[in-house]
Amino acid sequence: MNAFRSSLRLPLIQLRPLTLALFGLMLVTSGLTRAEEDVPFPKLPEGAGAIDAKAAKTFTASESGLKYRILRAGTGAKPTPQQRVEVNYHGWLFNGRVFDSSYVRGMPIVFGLNQVVKGWTEGLQKVGKGGMIELEIPGYLGYGLSGQPSSGIPPNATLHFVVELIEIMD
Repeated sequence: MNAFRSSLRLPLIQLRPLTLALFGLMLVTSGLTRAEEDVPFPKLPEGAGAIDAKAAKTFTASESGLKYRILRAGTGAKPTPQQRVEVNYHGWLFNGRVFDSSYVRGMPIVFGLNQVVKGWTEGLQKVGKGGMIELEIPGYLGYGLSGQPSSGIPPNATLHFVVELIEIMD
């Protein structure tokens, strides 16, 4: 009987890495599936422009893992990472807690597109001047393992934003 049990244990030990790999694949796949599901539009802050009637109800996942959807395409050019942009934005965490909002402050912000978290740099290149985009930024494209304690953003937090691209400057 002991010989029989030890012969059974060996295959189970060999299957553990495969089982873990399959479990990990299931987790990754389920995360990508969310990008294909209809998701309700976010509640826009006071002062935000309207969402297009034909705006996407699903998120698109980029190769980097950024999830985004264009809420209003805009009619102008799209910025490059070397340009400065003027935007209004509203940022919140998964639990709904708003951590920053230019709408609340009543004043848009100007910055170099290459001076912000990677998720913003990538995402804002997908919307034209006058457009609005919703971003879901995984931790590694946001503030990473350090988070941003002064804003109450925990380590590796997924960040959510609605961003309106007001102006592109050279």
